[in-house]
Amino acid sequence: MIHGIVQGVGYRPFVYRLAVEMGLHGYVINTPQGVVVEAEGEREWIDSFITRLEKEKPSLAYIQGMEESYLDPLGYDRFEIRESDFVGKKGALVLPDIATCPDCLSEIFDRRSRRYLYPFTNCTNCGPRFSIIRALPYDRPNTTMATFEMCEECRAEYEDPTNRRFHAQPIACPKCGPHLELWDEKGSVITTHADALGEAVKAIRSGKIVALKGLGGFQLFVDATNDDAVKLLRKRKGREEKPFALMYDSLERLAAECEISEAERRLLLSPESPIVLMRSKSPSDPRLLSGAVAPGNPYLGAMLPYTPLHHILMHELGVPVVATSGNLSDEPICINEKEAVDRLKGVADLFLVHDRPIERQVDDSVVRLMMGRVQVVRRARGYAPFPVALNDETGSSWQESSSRRSLLAVGGHLKNTVAVKSDGNVFVSQHIGDLSTAEAYQTFGKVQDDLQKLFDVKPDKVVHDLHPDYLSTQFARKLSVPMEGVQHHLAHIASCMAENEIDQEVLGVSWDGTGYGEDGMIWGGEFLVTDGRAYRRAASFRPFRLPGSTASVKEPRRTAIGILYEVFGDDAFRMDDLPPLKSFDNHSLTLLNKMLKSGVNSPYTTSAGRMFDAVASITGLRQTVSFEGQGAMELEFALDQVSTGESYPFRVEERQANAFYDAERNIDWEPMIRALVADVRSGISSQEISGKFHNTLVNFILAIAESTSKQMVVVSGGCFQNRYLTEKTVRTLAKHQFSVYWHQRIPPNDGGISLGQIFVAAKRNSEL
Repeated sequence: MIHGIVQGVGYRPFVYRLAVEMGLHGYVINTPQGVVVEAEGEREWIDSFITRLEKEKPSLAYIQGMEESYLDPLGYDRFEIRESDFVGKKGALVLPDIATCPDCLSEIFDRRSRRYLYPFTNCTNCGPRFSIIRALPYDRPNTTMATFEMCEECRAEYEDPTNRRFHAQPIACPKCGPHLELWDEKGSVITTHADALGEAVKAIRSGKIVALKGLGGFQLFVDATNDDAVKLLRKRKGREEKPFALMYDSLERLAAECEISEAERRLLLSPESPIVLMRSKSPSDPRLLSGAVAPGNPYLGAMLPYTPLHHILMHELGVPVVATSGNLSDEPICINEKEAVDRLKGVADLFLVHDRPIERQVDDSVVRLMMGRVQVVRRARGYAPFPVALNDETGSSWQESSSRRSLLAVGGHLKNTVAVKSDGNVFVSQHIGDLSTAEAYQTFGKVQDDLQKLFDVKPDKVVHDLHPDYLSTQFARKLSVPMEGVQHHLAHIASCMAENEIDQEVLGVSWDGTGYGEDGMIWGGEFLVTDGRAYRRAASFRPFRLPGSTASVKEPRRTAIGILYEVFGDDAFRMDDLPPLKSFDNHSLTLLNKMLKSGVNSPYTTSAGRMFDAVASITGLRQTVSFEGQGAMELEFALDQVSTGESYPFRVEERQANAFYDAERNIDWEPMIRALVADVRSGISSQEISGKFHNTLVNFILAIAESTSKQMVVVSGGCFQNRYLTEKTVRTLAKHQFSVYWHQRIPPNDGGISLGQIFVAAKRNSEL
């Protein structure tokens, strides 16, 4: 039995060819648990065969485990690929969707090929997987290609062991496969096949917005060099300033716009083919790319075509396009053409659709380089649902005792993902998004149900966030399954421990915008000493009030005034030379003062994310935001123009007897704020202040690391998407002999919460 990514990657054809080459008899078969091979021959040949099964495996295959036993021969007279076995618990791994391989790409643009310009070309080495599979094992009848009967030519390729399409389940051609249609805004067919694509190209060139049904859902395409068209898309989609993703037709054209490192080049050309965040060249020529694509942002999120449809479309266009999710803000992407016409009414002018059903929505993944390594910011196409194995080099007993338990984790509220644990694997879903709309919540319900069915998981327990008002928590309450709550920031740290295979006590630094604390307070600047089961709160930011509560998330100026009031009291409202106070009228300031004095609708928080917002406001960079993290991002961007080793003063205090929160140590940021305000009044640039502020945050971490004497430090939470903060932290702690771990395969933001929830619950359950 061979476990891992061994279905949909050409593994059975590889086994067949290898066995025939070595003169072995027997069979290979797909099962819900993986691939089973029975081979007969001389013992030395069998031993060599087993070695080569792993050593020479197809490039996309991933072998997680191999069980072998020697039995008496049964007398097979040949080697064959048998029909799949559907019996037993599902344990095989599902491959993510894979970008078009070089062979298929060459074929698409070869006039002699019968698949010339065919937008659904694929082979064993590329094409749809996760977005089309309905059940395991991965065979055509268990995919959305089941309704497309293969023509004679495709059947011959499918059954030929020497062909690269041997048992390629999504195999198709113009005779027997899916086809394109172009619809108007009401869903009426305008034209079909090649003409549909040609008319879509003309529409994009003329400045129209085209909704394209892609691999895992709809995308909105518009000419990225057309300023009016990009601004129109922003208006219709309700997306004021958040950067748009771009698609370029070639690496060369993308390199003219962005600084691309060798590692970024490999990412762009990889089978995952994600959106890569790269530094834009400066100054950028506004005639080449609309300034409305990523206003005020020195980075661009760009990708290359990853399906034949994208390749053909981009080849015909010859200009970069905005390729953003086919949805309205805060909604999941559309996957059904009828649904798209309904939900994208008033947004898209035309719809380029096809008749291959999408089984599940899978958005584009987003990655960036951090310390020279890949950090996944949004995990979806190309990465999900590849599992995280709950194991490490120590072979700890908790893994063995907990491996039999099945768990469902429902994640948080923002950037939601769900996860299931089956045996020793945790399958984290694709990015779902913020559960703030009915459509998002409906998708959340479908995804958790889908993940359980796909991997045959019947959870013994559902794990959730402690926040009672999260829709994910409320969903967990409705299930007739035992529940277990995991504190938000512990889940952040645990997710990083899980992916780094850490099974010992660490100092976890968990910084984000909002997380429900065990004391009912809004946490967010936390230092937890934990082994993944329990934790102690070693330190935290000194609390401050958020006037207007959740309104402060959209208005950093409110947070700034809350912090200034904490330091200066009523005098803060006489500091009318500071940007946050200038941005309010006198009446609003009077209301804010009353709110802070009385504590009405002004909860305390320890949030590092809100601290970023406050500093962005005090320095004059951002008073209100149109998307999450905008103020923090602009503080990070300001660092591009300055390099400083200076920092601000601060204090670390032991917990006071009358303290109303339970952290052992208090990071008193008041000296920092006093010095920062003095810098603003002295005319020090926001760039210089940002540098000193970031350096001070790193010093916070170093001070607590030294005080707790934990050699291993884990950093997690949305704040550690900040490249400067993360890299400076890693380098500084390393100089002081600490081992630092950060996220790579799993997002540091709330997209990793579900994995952390399962890690904690699995470790706790081992104690039962």
